[in-house]
Amino acid sequence: MTVALLLKPDKPEAVALARELCALLSSRGVEALVAGAPPEAAADLAPARLVDESALGEPRLLVVLGGDGTLLHGADLVADAGVPILGINLGNLGFLTSCPPELGRATLELALDGRLPYERRMRLRVELSRASGERVARIGCNDAVISQGALARLIEFDASLDGAAIATYRADGLIIATPTGSTAYSLAAGGPILTPSVEGLVLTPICPHTLTNRPVVVPAASRVRVNIGEAAQHARLTVDGQWSADLDPGDAIEVHAANRPLLLHRPADTSYFEILRAKLHWGERVGHDDRATSRAPSR
Repeated sequence: MTVALLLKPDKPEAVALARELCALLSSRGVEALVAGAPPEAAADLAPARLVDESALGEPRLLVVLGGDGTLLHGADLVADAGVPILGINLGNLGFLTSCPPELGRATLELALDGRLPYERRMRLRVELSRASGERVARIGCNDAVISQGALARLIEFDASLDGAAIATYRADGLIIATPTGSTAYSLAAGGPILTPSVEGLVLTPICPHTLTNRPVVVPAASRVRVNIGEAAQHARLTVDGQWSADLDPGDAIEVHAANRPLLLHRPADTSYFEILRAKLHWGERVGHDDRATSRAPSR
């Protein structure tokens, strides 16, 4: 059995934790591959082998030591092969990499023993068809974002669902998000939260010019198509914040559910809403004590 570790570059604590996890894997007779570690760390991580990320292959498990961006990059490398991912948070928010580093060893042991649950997270297939005839396809876990680039100017674009018109938008852009991505940029733009088990996509306009343009949730089995208007300038398409391309008038973007989901491990005995409360302060009654005090009658 092979387990791969993907480290966030220039993160010394990632190498220190990788050393501990590689020692655990070695003690259990598991081959370890490490991508993202500096060459000088090879001796410390032995007998694990340092490899380029393109050589990770199809390990039994990918352990990501970093933040959510590193995990999204790891998903781009192995999710198509059905490799489950365990994210250990060494970043800021850590919504996808929800395992704290102090629990990294114990959580990895549970995963090796087959006792760590994982969720099937829907992914997006994003297909860009250029007016020139060129076609590009990307896979994302969070979202596809159409946005204005260099100029603070509205973009005009048409959106349709399975060939039926949704609306013509004049906005700063549009976010098409999975349930996983619903707690990222889409949430910041006023979109709803979709739990991971929901089979749907959320379309969230960014600062729409018309106040009646509101987020829309559509079935995951449908196809969303966005046609870029003739007057659009400096628009961009971004997938998961990891890849981007300039858009020209007449370009079209189609988005639908990818064939294979992301298999995402989460810490044992931790629910989705516990992660929401821990990471996003979900449901907190901010200032409640102060308000209660201010309403108490004086004596």
